[in-house]
Amino acid sequence: MTGEPQLSALVVAHNEAANLPDCLDSLRFCDEIVVVLDRCTDDSKAIAEAAGARTLEGAWPVEGDRRNAGNDACRGAWIFEVDADERVPEALAQEIRATVRASDADYHLVPFDNYIGGRLVRHGWGASFGVSSAPRLCRKGVKTWGRQRVHPALTWKDGARQGERLRARMVHYADASISDMLARLDRYTTARARDLRESGNLGSAARNYRRIVTRFWKCFVSRKGYREGGLGFLVAVCAGLYPILSYLKARYDETD
Repeated sequence: MTGEPQLSALVVAHNEAANLPDCLDSLRFCDEIVVVLDRCTDDSKAIAEAAGARTLEGAWPVEGDRRNAGNDACRGAWIFEVDADERVPEALAQEIRATVRASDADYHLVPFDNYIGGRLVRHGWGASFGVSSAPRLCRKGVKTWGRQRVHPALTWKDGARQGERLRARMVHYADASISDMLARLDRYTTARARDLRESGNLGSAARNYRRIVTRFWKCFVSRKGYREGGLGFLVAVCAGLYPILSYLKARYDETD
């Protein structure tokens, strides 16, 4: 395609040499690929450049900052954000191209197929521990990420309009194993605790104890995690523990 790119793919990576080749290969349908290299010490840069991507190197301890930097670096009228542990099947690639050509909206939700190891776990995600869909396809300039270390909030440009949710699904290798899932819970709650301390508002113990029950119910019952058996139960347990662990770390951990 000649001229300025119409569809940019954005990948934010920190030492993702194992995941980047397959991820970038699935993004060849885009007009350009931008890879943000956040404090990488492995071969991520060489892999990105070999795939023809433009790279942006730096150090962004806050997730929202590095995502904003990546969005600013993209030249396309539309930006499709992908994480290194995600893959874009051909059906989704075709739907994205068609959406970019025809949409009069400003952003679209992309649904996910989340995997734990080799097992597809489609139900039960949410409550700050995984998503079933997210606004990954957006016009440039319509959203700004907040300054949180994990799960940064989104601010939309005034008047931004949501279009139809896409039908084809992104493949997301969320966790390699149960041990990997529990390690992710530890990382996420540590990062969330730092955000809570910096905000000066830790919340109350009572509220966070209640959220163990409400978030578990939301994931296991309302979002049908029970259909996934033991793995759905585990996702719901992690979602329920996320707020109280974040609170306890923020209150009692002097160093993390």
